[in-house]
Amino acid sequence: MNEEQVALVTGGSRGIGRAIAVELSEAGYRIILTYKSNDLSAEETLEIIRSKGGHGEKIRFDVADSKETAKQMDEIISHYTDIRVLVNNAGVTADGLFMMMPEEDWDRVIQTTLKGFYNVTKPVLRRMVRNKKGSIVSISSASALLGNRGQANYAAAKSGLIAASRSLASEVARLGVRVNVVAPGLIDTEMIKGAPVEKIKEIIPMARIGRPEEVAKVVRFLCSDDASYITGQVISVNGGMI
Repeated sequence: MNEEQVALVTGGSRGIGRAIAVELSEAGYRIILTYKSNDLSAEETLEIIRSKGGHGEKIRFDVADSKETAKQMDEIISHYTDIRVLVNNAGVTADGLFMMMPEEDWDRVIQTTLKGFYNVTKPVLRRMVRNKKGSIVSISSASALLGNRGQANYAAAKSGLIAASRSLASEVARLGVRVNVVAPGLIDTEMIKGAPVEKIKEIIPMARIGRPEEVAKVVRFLCSDDASYITGQVISVNGGMI
């Protein structure tokens, strides 16, 4: 077994997940990043981490797949005894008006975000409770707090993530584990390609798009001892939208 302090970041191959993985590596954690399909992007994230003197590995699996995730998580937990941080970042979008939304688009978004949260968090939580120390941060969205036309599935999934995290926080607060949520607004990643960015800027008080690193630094804070009295909270990183 490996005694290094580990941070597990789901959906860590690009965008916000990549920024979080790099930020936590700089905080001294060995990074395990999970990803569903993009091998090249995941390797690029690890190269960035290594170039900064960090260490980590990538593991490919779909967090929505219960059997596959259980197998991978068993191997991770058997190898690393001190998973100190878990960041639930994996998520997908399948936008469309609700009355025209195919059932598979609803299911895919819900499964990845909410079932993925269950599949990954449950085994990690057991280890954290045993160690009496740990921080879980889930990445929600401003869509969960504001609602957004064409994103009923995404908003439902991300809202569920908030509710689940708050409930979990109350269950494990006395067991040494903190659970919080970060809700980004419009962030400069591949997920906003095709969005009417200039028009959206008009409703952002800061009048600009956020950077992945700005989200990652909040996650780093919530995972640090500086946030030792913070649990069950939702921190918005959205330029003042709400």
